Amino acid sequence: MDIGELLDYKPPQALKRHVDVDEDENDHEKARKMRRIARAKASKMARPVSPTPSQPLDNISAEERAEILKFVETEQTQGEVIDETALKKIVLNFEKRSLRNREMRIKFPDSPEKFMESEVELHETLQEMRVLATAPDFYPLLVKLQVVPSLLELLSHDNTDISVGTVELLQELTDVDILNESEEGADALIEALLEHQVIALLVQNLERLDETVKEEADGVHNTLSIIENLIELRTEITNEATKQGLLAWLLKRLKVKAPFDGNKLYASEMLSILLQDNEKNRLALGDLDGIDGLLQQLAFYKRHDPNSAEEHELMENLFNSLCSALMVVQNRDRFLKGEGLQLMNLMLREKKMSRNGSLKVLDYAMSGPSGKDNCNKFVDILGLRTIFPLFMKTPKRNRRKVLSTEEHEEHVSSIIASMLRNCRGSQRQRLVSKFTENDHEKVDRLLELHFKYLEKVENVDNNLEDNEEDDDAVYLRRLEGGLFTLQLVDYVIVEVCAAGPASIKQRVMQILNLRGASLKTIKHIMREYAGNLGEEGDKEWRDVEQQHILNLVDKF
Repeated sequence: MDIGELLDYKPPQALKRHVDVDEDENDHEKARKMRRIARAKASKMARPVSPTPSQPLDNISAEERAEILKFVETEQTQGEVIDETALKKIVLNFEKRSLRNREMRIKFPDSPEKFMESEVELHETLQEMRVLATAPDFYPLLVKLQVVPSLLELLSHDNTDISVGTVELLQELTDVDILNESEEGADALIEALLEHQVIALLVQNLERLDETVKEEADGVHNTLSIIENLIELRTEITNEATKQGLLAWLLKRLKVKAPFDGNKLYASEMLSILLQDNEKNRLALGDLDGIDGLLQQLAFYKRHDPNSAEEHELMENLFNSLCSALMVVQNRDRFLKGEGLQLMNLMLREKKMSRNGSLKVLDYAMSGPSGKDNCNKFVDILGLRTIFPLFMKTPKRNRRKVLSTEEHEEHVSSIIASMLRNCRGSQRQRLVSKFTENDHEKVDRLLELHFKYLEKVENVDNNLEDNEEDDDAVYLRRLEGGLFTLQLVDYVIVEVCAAGPASIKQRVMQILNLRGASLKTIKHIMREYAGNLGEEGDKEWRDVEQQHILNLVDKF
């Protein structure tokens, strides 16, 4: 490239991103932010043509090289630079046009042609104000000039074009990358927005937007983006967002019977974010009949696979939201009454992509002391016929569909362990008798998994250094390396040996002897498990469970 081209170069103009993207969301978002900043700066800069004639770089003289270097170093932007004066000028212009539009609407409420000009001017001003997003250091001044309440007032403007334009401006002002450039600016803007109930106003505006209109669909997307930006910087906002109506709107939006689009995907992502590590929001979801809502949305995928990667992501978000919600005891009862077990069982049988998610949901629904009713019901609806074929053979197709072989085996082992822990009476007898079928083939599979995960844990232990971190960190590394699944498998072994006929124990001993292994390994793993039951259930349940495991080890 010659010198003239080099100095005349301007960043290419990029089209605004459509809501329904097919590319990777994160990469696209970053690229879009960088292009936007570049456009704002480029529009304010005008580069003079270099006095040096165009010629190859290799052929220029030392004097010309020095001249170019001097020009580059001393180049000044001839356009408007955002400083305090320029900012005040922009704000004053905005306030004037906003006031004039308000006055014209009051004066001629039934004559749109008379206030339309002021509306167009106001919309243009909102577009011009986007340059403020390039100067987060001046956000405290923006707040001081009372711009925030004036902007939020426009969210309820009768003309949705104005409210959508305001949303677009707020989305740019709250962009996480920009806010991270100035901590003081970020704090000032976020405090002002929260003080004026920004989420409640945004949700009210969402209720009236018509997503069949492209601009308003973009407005919905940008609204969710604003809230996501705020949550990323202040996680405590998730509770406030639910109180101000966001959770209810998300559930309502997911129920809309319309073709899949980017906004439905975004709504599912936001729901997942609200429920993550947040018990209050999980309870609120249950109170809003959210469990039934999620089950209704997932029911479509019982017999249909998602049509695209984005729709597959939507389905996974719905499954993850359901798993989060099931960590609250009250929601497990709602799941049971809403026939969630039957739906998950059917999904497992259908062998569609939803099988992986349903396996994970069953694991969450049946674990711990609060999973007792779900465990017994699962046996009653003939769930054993579904779960044991998956236990015997991990589906090969699974590798292309989200869950790894290890995750699949972990969930299946966890479900069987939960049933052994929680089932009583005839359900328990039916479960234990499964291990004697077909010449104890399920006992053979148990031992196969035991040796597989024992080897994984031994590899992790061998890679641990002597000066490794504290004991908790080491234990966590071992759990992630396969110890958790090994504990579940060995728990099932000691349970069925104690509860089943003597032939089960004989088969276990026979296989251990063939492999040159001993009972001591299983006993050691179970004692370690008993001492690290985690935080599931209350202290009384943990004490009883710990004693139960130790008794099983003694019998073993």
